[in-house]
Amino acid sequence: MSLEYPLSERHHNILRATVRHYIATAEPVGSKTLAEEYDFKVSSATIRNAMGRLEKIGLLYQPHISAGRIPSDSGYRIYVDRLMTPNEAWGRQLEELYTQELDWGNYEIETLVQRAAQILATLSGHIALITLPQNANNTLHHLQLIQLNAKQAMLIIVMDSYQTQSVLVELPLLLENESDRELVEEELQILSNFLNHKLRGRSLSTLAQLNWGELDRDFQHYTDFLRLLLKEISRRTQLPSSTPIAIRGISEVLRQPEFSQLQQVQMLLHLLEEEQNQLLPSIFEIPEVETPADRVRIRIGAENQLEPLNICTLIAANYHQGDIPVGSIGIIGPTRMFYENAIALVEAAADYLSEALS
Repeated sequence: MSLEYPLSERHHNILRATVRHYIATAEPVGSKTLAEEYDFKVSSATIRNAMGRLEKIGLLYQPHISAGRIPSDSGYRIYVDRLMTPNEAWGRQLEELYTQELDWGNYEIETLVQRAAQILATLSGHIALITLPQNANNTLHHLQLIQLNAKQAMLIIVMDSYQTQSVLVELPLLLENESDRELVEEELQILSNFLNHKLRGRSLSTLAQLNWGELDRDFQHYTDFLRLLLKEISRRTQLPSSTPIAIRGISEVLRQPEFSQLQQVQMLLHLLEEEQNQLLPSIFEIPEVETPADRVRIRIGAENQLEPLNICTLIAANYHQGDIPVGSIGIIGPTRMFYENAIALVEAAADYLSEALS
């Protein structure tokens, strides 16, 4: 989600210094402070002009007229994408603590995940969330598409445990405009047979990673529809609403000045305690292709779809059993966080749990 702005090296350096100073102090930053504490070799007036430019394009703003400037969500995004490097030393410290404190041979997995979340919360100073691992061996037993009307069909999913789920899906135009209901039902049955042939017995965790460019020629015109169905299957089977999330560190992070408004705190607590089914899709995502470059997911402020998280940053990464993602680790804190440390901690925790499960 990198943003493009025509900034000079000086602008980048001043933005970096402003973000770091504000993260460390929680106080708006002025040009005089930057001139005194950072060796820019330019005058305070030059720094002030540069900060004005950064404010004009939306990377900094003034909380009130007489104050200095603080980073916006976009300013943090530029900082994370271009101006910082994760603190690998913090990641190694977390791995050492996990090795010392966690004994995977003597405890139930739920107990270990709870303890791992507590260590992560303590070291990061933020709310730590770890989903319990899902069964990576669950497989698809059967699915069926049934037409309901001219625009909708019902997808029925049966897993190898014979757990059943159903979901409404929108039909593509090629089916929506079909006047012969019997022909539509016949095509849906053929498509159901095709999907069962391709997917039966496959691990649910691998469905989103299939290469649909290799579909049989006769079904190429269904590719987009199949991709939508596949995402829905993965979402429904990988993110059951009953999946527990280990959450630690709430009391520590709520002491931060960003959470001084009671209504904001109440909304966040309600989400964490009562609406985990809404929170889960934001933490545990299974991408179609997972690459090292986008392994850690970072949503800053308004980039979060859930309103209680609009004043927060969510950093998350999946952990794996073998090559299959089975759970996720996340940190929630104010947008004013030490991103270098937090990103390294989440990545290290995901690596550790993946190694332990494998």
